[in-house]
Amino acid sequence: MSVVTWLRMGAILPLIAANTLLHALPLLAVALFKAVFAFRAVRLACNPILTGLAENWIAVNSAMFARLTRTRFIVEEEAALRIDGHYLVLANHQSWVDIVVLQKVFNRRIPLLRFFLKRQLFWVPVLGLAWWALDFPFMGRYTRKQIAKNPELGKRDMEATRLACAKFRDIPVSVMNFVEGTRFTPQKHATQASPYRHLLKPKSGGVAFVIDAMGDALHSVLDVTIAYPGGRPSMVDLIGDRIPEVRVLVRQRPIPGELVEGDYQADRAFRARFQQWMNEAWQRKDADLDRMLGERPTDQ
Repeated sequence: MSVVTWLRMGAILPLIAANTLLHALPLLAVALFKAVFAFRAVRLACNPILTGLAENWIAVNSAMFARLTRTRFIVEEEAALRIDGHYLVLANHQSWVDIVVLQKVFNRRIPLLRFFLKRQLFWVPVLGLAWWALDFPFMGRYTRKQIAKNPELGKRDMEATRLACAKFRDIPVSVMNFVEGTRFTPQKHATQASPYRHLLKPKSGGVAFVIDAMGDALHSVLDVTIAYPGGRPSMVDLIGDRIPEVRVLVRQRPIPGELVEGDYQADRAFRARFQQWMNEAWQRKDADLDRMLGERPTDQ
């Protein structure tokens, strides 16, 4: 990294840390109260306070990045967004920067994004407890080989998803899922022999289980496509002001009624229909990425 990048990181990281502590400490205090007095009425009263603190933390972070970097955001929306909606948000995944992008685009326009996180992230200082307080589900993310050896591991993740979705039915929510299950790299793309130019193969099981668990509580899908014309960035690139442009396409899609109820695990015909629906969405997304990475924006 250049000296300038080091200097920028030295200036920006303390600001991010200070903002995190400023919001996380009261958030954890409210979460402790919610855990001690574990009544439904208390939970429903605490949820807006917790969400408000998280949204304010995101807003301050977004404002800092807007002020301290020159990254341009080109956002195309084919959606009618509601702050009181119940959405399943599906996106391609290339970098940790994706999360910053999603938060910037959607903060205070739809309900707070809830991500499915790896269980190890619970131990991230301060943030792990904050995610727990906000009811982010923590998953084992076991491999097929591990589940085949011990089927109970897969049941643990399904139960964690079911419990999280039960909580989400009570509140406006945006359930976030990176459908590829991991960040895109050329190596992973080649290993999978992915049929898509810019994407890894979609993993449908988690999406199917969320739809089954939440049923008609979900209003629609927000299909998000994120493109970086300058190449896949890192968080260091973001802080170092080395991302010239981010392009985002948001499409709102209905959830087909025939996919709301069905047994993805046991019903082979239903599983095939669900996978076809996901594959068709991924084909459209791949074509969108061709356009987004190839054309020049018209607004300056």
